[in-house]
Amino acid sequence: MLRQRVITAALLLAILLPALFAADPLYFVLCTVVLMVAAAWEWGRLSEQAPAVSLFGAAGLGAVCMGVWLLQMNSEHLVVVWLGAALAWSALAVGVLYAGATRWAMVPPGLRYAGGLALLLVSWLALVHSKQLGTNFLLSVMALVWVSDISAYFAGRAFGGRWIARKLAVTISPGKTWEGVAGAVLGVGLVAALWSYADSQTPSMSLSIFSLVAEQWGAMGALVLGLLVAAGVVGDLLESLFKRAAGVKDSSGLLPGHGGVLDRIDALLPVLPLALWLVSR
Repeated sequence: MLRQRVITAALLLAILLPALFAADPLYFVLCTVVLMVAAAWEWGRLSEQAPAVSLFGAAGLGAVCMGVWLLQMNSEHLVVVWLGAALAWSALAVGVLYAGATRWAMVPPGLRYAGGLALLLVSWLALVHSKQLGTNFLLSVMALVWVSDISAYFAGRAFGGRWIARKLAVTISPGKTWEGVAGAVLGVGLVAALWSYADSQTPSMSLSIFSLVAEQWGAMGALVLGLLVAAGVVGDLLESLFKRAAGVKDSSGLLPGHGGVLDRIDALLPVLPLALWLVSR
């Protein structure tokens, strides 16, 4: 299993890193569209769609993504889109996580499928526009999610259940604890301080999410970063709930050793549009 994980991760990095730093944005756009097409196909599987419908929906999402990119939409015109996505993810967090997997499975499959495709489209659009703000900005948003996840894992392993007996969402993901969430916040806070300092030493580079939040939100910046951490946790929990409702362990087996594409990007999906909205003041 470990060997599979390492090989898959190495292959993904070999494809994505050149796309991330390529001068021509088309390479990055194409790579991310392929990822979203795969995620859309997996979402069809989790939404009880027939294989043909899942393939058609995934291909359709890819075509819409390319069409939207060709329109070259201005970021200033997309602020309402980022806000709408943030509100949609908030509604899912409040409604779906509270209702549980059983009630989620009662929602018409077509509605679930269409809603998921819409959110994937917006998250892809946020991914592309994050890259346009600068590679440093996009990498910092990704790092925020990754550090949050890793810090939560180790804090949960070390301290989970010691201070707060109640689990975070025991019926959805029994391993997640409030101590893990606290560890995620602390881990992101440390990275934010280090990354902001690095930004100050390289003024020619585009600003990171951490520097932009500090610049635009001042003393409220810590709460804003906490909100982004919470959004990542929500994305992770929601995908766990969707898989539980579908009765599967992974969204697919497309990434040997890692599960599916949705398993890798679940926490990033709600964070990207929210991050853009928070720095679009």
